Parts: sequence; C-alpha cells; structure tokens
Amino acid sequence: MIRIAVVGDIGSGKSHVAKLFGYPVFNADQEVALLYKKNRNCFNKLKKVLPKYIASFPISKKVITKAIINNNINLKKIIKVIHPEVRLQMNKFIKKNRIKKIVVLDIPLLLENKINRKKDIIIFVDAKKKEINKRLKKRDNVDLKILKKFKKVQLPLELKKKKSNYIVKNNFKNHSVKKNVKIILKKILSNA
Repeated sequence: MIRIAVVGDIGSGKSHVAKLFGYPVFNADQEVALLYKKNRNCFNKLKKVLPKYIASFPISKKVITKAIINNNINLKKIIKVIHPEVRLQMNKFIKKNRIKKIVVLDIPLLLENKINRKKDIIIFVDAKKKEINKRLKKRDNVDLKILKKFKKVQLPLELKKKKSNYIVKNNFKNHSVKKNVKIILKKILSNA
C-alpha cells in the first residue's frame, strides 16, 4: 500500500487536493469534529483537563475555541487528549483500506506529530498567502486568533516543503490543480 500524505498551510486547499487523488482519504479535521460530537471518552478526558470550559456533551467548537483563545496551555491540553484518538482512528482507517493500492492522509500535523513513515509520499500544497487569506475570510467559522495559535504548533512551511516529495501549486483554479495531481499520481504509480 502506498501512503500519500498531504501537507501545507492552513487554508491552502489540502483537503481538496487529497480528494483529487481518487483514493480513500483520512481527514484528521473531520475526525476531530466527530470526536467532539460523538466520543464520550474524549469528552470526559477534556472535561477533566478543562473543567472551566467543557461542561456538556457534545462539545461545541465555540467552547474549544474559547478555551484556546483564553489560554495558550489549553491548546496543548486539547492536543494531548485528541491526537492519540485521531491516531487510533487513522490506524483503523489504514487497516480497513489495507487492500487498496493507495490511501491519502490529510493530517495537518502529520510531520509535527511524527505520524509519517519513511516510505510515505509527502505532497506539499503550495498556495499564495493572499489567496489563502481571501479564502479563510470567506469561511464562516474561522477565527483568525485561533489560526495564529495553531500556526505556533506547526513546523515552518519551508521545512514542510523541503521534506516533501512533490509540490502541488494551488492557484484555486480547479483545472490546473487536477492536472497537477494527475501528473504526480502517474509518477507515484510508475515508481511503485
């Protein structure tokens, strides 16, 4: 099985690019949202470490956002509870799709949390900062203060780019991105 990992800046279009490969995608952000909504175990653990904020189940994103904005340490506490669960879900996903030729991992903190393997093919989604900011402002549920906090736990983009096997230039024009992904996929399959 070939593992393709998609990395890049917040709002660079990683999830869109991941889907374009046409293989099963593990989306860590969606998993986190599910954990907040459906996982009582996570709720209990978060309630224990953030009693001032977490009171009712399911956990709302607003409550998490407030906890992170009010105190830097809270993000670390949340990460400690949530990331092991996400890793568990990722392993289940990989096991479930083990007969597939390729799986795509859309995990923003893949390199930071050392979830990647040596043989993983890392794709960096490169997009202009101006375009990213324009897109982020259009999103309903984006708090720019939160994004700054998340950036602090991420590796510098240049380092991610350097560690990547391929770069997809995302100009947010679907045609060129699709073409770019097709070319990369062809190379990956011919090298397999």
